Amino acid sequence: MAVDLHTHSTASDGSESPAAVVALAVRAGLSAVALTDHDTLEGIEEARAEAGRAGIELIPGAEVACEWKGGGLHMVALFLEPGPGPLQDRLAEFRAGRDRRNRAIARRLDEIGVDIDYEEVLVQARGGSVGRPHFAALLVAKGYVPDIPTAFREYLGSRGVAYATRPLLPPEEAIGLARRSGGVPVVAHPHTLGLNTAEEYADAFRRLAGYGLVGVECYYGEYPAETRRRLEATVRSFGLLPSGGSDFHGSYKPGQRVGVGRGDLVVPDRILEDLQAARDG
Repeated sequence: MAVDLHTHSTASDGSESPAAVVALAVRAGLSAVALTDHDTLEGIEEARAEAGRAGIELIPGAEVACEWKGGGLHMVALFLEPGPGPLQDRLAEFRAGRDRRNRAIARRLDEIGVDIDYEEVLVQARGGSVGRPHFAALLVAKGYVPDIPTAFREYLGSRGVAYATRPLLPPEEAIGLARRSGGVPVVAHPHTLGLNTAEEYADAFRRLAGYGLVGVECYYGEYPAETRRRLEATVRSFGLLPSGGSDFHGSYKPGQRVGVGRGDLVVPDRILEDLQAARDG
């Protein structure tokens, strides 16, 4: 059996509802799926109800961005339950920072003559946490760019004309909050760390392991099979565990499907078993 430990829904910047994400996981033949929306656990209740009906295991979680020089560090906190807790209580602050960032993006788009009103972005988000993919979808719909990757490259990414930042937690603080909240912290899509050599990755993994990091997303939807195998061997050499997932966002990230990524992703259920053991032990 296979699992998917990184998916997004309309609770943040995915195009499918939490229940629909679970249904897609069932259709893919998975034994478990994690819902890991950005800065929120709002979709967990709906996803868990659907998982109970469908007979699939639902892993609650959230993805948070951290400070990282030279690249982007995102942490997926698996087994993070809704309710009070050290990290859970900070998610509202993260969402407030995201809202300020989003409004700054809207202002910059307006300044360069792009006709996107922030109310349109809120409608595009359908009540969930607004993210850059919602801006990207509107840029495509209004003909400013041909597709979402171009929207990020020209407008919304770190080199885009409307890029804006938001306050982020140092990784040691984010990892500590996740651990104290009963969560299992995992570095998502490590290629975004902006590292170039094996030595740089080794230094980063060693540093993050020292903070209490548990895992690294080796089985990622966009990685070829050889990269997945090589990453797993590398992270295990630092006492870390592999994790994996599609990073499904629906139509906001075309080509990535729940459970299978671009078609050949398989995250063995032993990956989840090891992460569960780390949580319990």
